[in-house]
Amino acid sequence: MVQHSDPIAEAIGTRVRGQRLDRNWTLDQLSDSSGVSRRMLINIEQGAANPSLSTLLKLSEALGVGLPALVEPPSPKVKLTPAGAGTVLWKGEHGGRGVLVAHTESPGVVELWEWTLRPGESHSSEAHTPGTRELLHVHAGPLVVEVDGEPHRAKAGDALSFPGDVPHSYAHAEGESARFSLTVYEPGGSSGFHQEESHG
Repeated sequence: MVQHSDPIAEAIGTRVRGQRLDRNWTLDQLSDSSGVSRRMLINIEQGAANPSLSTLLKLSEALGVGLPALVEPPSPKVKLTPAGAGTVLWKGEHGGRGVLVAHTESPGVVELWEWTLRPGESHSSEAHTPGTRELLHVHAGPLVVEVDGEPHRAKAGDALSFPGDVPHSYAHAEGESARFSLTVYEPGGSSGFHQEESHG
């Protein structure tokens, strides 16, 4: 979640409004297309909302752009993201974080994430756009990755490749924390992450 008066919230608001106006859409049109209420859209565009990752993903999908287009400025040909400077787009109740650290532009968006799950935390995602693929590398585990109802237990050093166009989740298994890098590729250009539930 982003916080009130947060520079990230203000930047997201500017980008959402810009994308909407580029399409000559009214607030009502974007609301109808995304399922996000008109009141929430007004708050987001004014930088006064707390948009969840789920809300941002609904907007990016409705606008036909990748999530980075709403949360990051346009990338130069070469972009260096210093350590600790990624965009935090998910926070768990016990200190876990989902951080977008690098991405490509549409079409064919590729996102690189760094995730930390603390004890009791998990992240669940609905199926993404058809053709989405995810690559996951565990730095500290173990981690339980469930793909279309089938659990896969991965320890530190293990890697997984799986379809992102089916329901899937990541859960802390045991120990102090689970850490992993995640690459999401979605050929259509919309963001890899869809509506999620977090537990902590």
